[in-house]
Amino acid sequence: MSRRDRDAEGRARNARPRDGLGRPLPYGADGVERQPEGIERTPAQTLAEAQELLDDGKPFHAHEVFEDAWKTTDGPDRELWRGLAQLAVGLTHAARGNNVGAVSLLERGAANIEPFRGEPPHGIDVAGLQAWALALAEEAKQRVRVSPSSPRLTC
Repeated sequence: MSRRDRDAEGRARNARPRDGLGRPLPYGADGVERQPEGIERTPAQTLAEAQELLDDGKPFHAHEVFEDAWKTTDGPDRELWRGLAQLAVGLTHAARGNNVGAVSLLERGAANIEPFRGEPPHGIDVAGLQAWALALAEEAKQRVRVSPSSPRLTC
């Protein structure tokens, strides 16, 4: 029987180090420090931290920040944070060369933030993010290796 890695609370959690795109590395390898999970941030803190990670070429880690916001929000913004997390995962897939996964997540994320387009909360550039995501998805559909750039989250 194989032993699963566990966190301090006993939940299954892969302890292998990760590279900047979240791919597991061999045990003992030097990896990129993971984002702490379960952190409650203000919307401004979430956006600032995620933008910094995106700018540093760490979309997987930005996704974890958005996922915290999604999981700790009960109100109407919950789908916004989920959509932003999906966009970050889509960017992760594109950077890893997984065009099929990139297209799926970029299109889904763009659709999930659509309800916020008319009155974008927290200064988020919903229209700009949708345009960026759909353009990257179209590029990935051409089955070429894409060179994704980080989006600007706010206006």
